[in-house]
Amino acid sequence: MQRWSRKYGAGARLWVCWLAVALAGCAGPSLDDYQGRTPELEPTRFFEGELSARGVVKDFSGEVIRTFDADIVAHWDDSGVGTLDEVFRFDDGERQTRIWTLTPNADGYLAEAGDVVSPGQMRWTGNSLHMNYVLRVATDDGAIDVRMDDWMHLVTPDTLINQTTMTKWGVEVGEVVLVIQKR
Repeated sequence: MQRWSRKYGAGARLWVCWLAVALAGCAGPSLDDYQGRTPELEPTRFFEGELSARGVVKDFSGEVIRTFDADIVAHWDDSGVGTLDEVFRFDDGERQTRIWTLTPNADGYLAEAGDVVSPGQMRWTGNSLHMNYVLRVATDDGAIDVRMDDWMHLVTPDTLINQTTMTKWGVEVGEVVLVIQKR
């Protein structure tokens, strides 16, 4: 190490320090950061009955490219499996339906839907929930698979804020931000 330091000098050491700080900044939040925060988010309580959502879709630059509203009907069966039936209406007239099945497992819930090609693992603590999955998105040129990093934060017992970062090959390509409210 001393030999490397003499050869490349202080500039290289500074560059290595900058790189370490930059990579540490990429780590993002941990679900444990929200432990103990209130109001407590319990999926079976919040996602029950009729809910409504309103939100925006942003492109890679942060520009809002679509707005939408959605109706969600959620219920749980006797074995603890949840169903979220979502109907989205976009400002350009498109309508989408997604039906989530949430199956309990040791880590929380396995989250599956028809256009989800890699199921998500839903985990939660405190007032927050995290889910990461791959969604198949239809485009004019065909379908692409996009990784969805989904964070939900309960801000009141009846209001949840959802922020989802969309990436392709590790590069951020968009974001979805919405508010979900119990009716």
